[in-house]
Amino acid sequence: MRFQRAALMSVTLALGGCAAAPLERAGSLRSYDRMTDANGLVTRSQIRVNKKDVLAAKTVRIASTVFPARTDVALNEKERRLVANAISRELCLRLSERFRIVAADDDADLTVQATVTHATATSPTASGASQALSIAKTVALPGVPVPVPRLPVGLGSLSVEAEARDFAGFQKAAMVWARSANSITNSARVANEGDAYDLAADFGADFAKLVTTGDSPFGGIPALPPIESISVRFGGAPKYVACEAFGRFPGVTGFAGEKLGLPPGWTDSGAKESSTNTPAAPPAPEVPSGQTLTQ
Repeated sequence: MRFQRAALMSVTLALGGCAAAPLERAGSLRSYDRMTDANGLVTRSQIRVNKKDVLAAKTVRIASTVFPARTDVALNEKERRLVANAISRELCLRLSERFRIVAADDDADLTVQATVTHATATSPTASGASQALSIAKTVALPGVPVPVPRLPVGLGSLSVEAEARDFAGFQKAAMVWARSANSITNSARVANEGDAYDLAADFGADFAKLVTTGDSPFGGIPALPPIESISVRFGGAPKYVACEAFGRFPGVTGFAGEKLGLPPGWTDSGAKESSTNTPAAPPAPEVPSGQTLTQ
């Protein structure tokens, strides 16, 4: 009983040490009407979805994720580009489970566009100290697997909003999402973009689930990944050629780099050069004053 209480206190302290992620509406969505709160254990979000229409869709086009520069976000262009591409690549993998992913210049039932609205940089110093503590534990207790939580300081965060629009530009699914890194589930990477990069995959998974199921991605029993996705995560070719625009997953090298706390850019080659020209979703039709573009 005493052990359980101590473990619960450790988890609470670790989660309590998270950096605050703002749930921002940055204006990239066609509409924010009728969005409702849908929060997970460590995620805050607002969602809206037309379940009938997303379930009827067969094809999806994924526009490159946008991560504009902000004076209050301490990530440079290269770091922002890596985080944005991690979102696009995860979306492409996850949406491939149910949809056929088409190229940027092809017609599609739905076009998905994500925009990073905020990010808190990870402290490389704090991450380095966490890695040193983990190594010290391993040396002190050789052969004994001892999980060592990160120090609950210098943690990063990520805020994103995204929507899926039909061929006419009408919004069919939308999400405003914010999540902070924590000391238990997020690895300590010695890089400004370390936590934002890891959280990018979490956002991609959540938004893809909203679009593929038409339901909130939070709650319920997590589903096992499809067998065919495992080889893709290990650096294999994606199911659809269109996903190659976002590059391959770093595979074994990436997993090893994560465990060692290496910067994501050391193991992730990012998007192909041509993918930077991926066009965004088509503009929405004009709406009379006083009306909102939802359907």
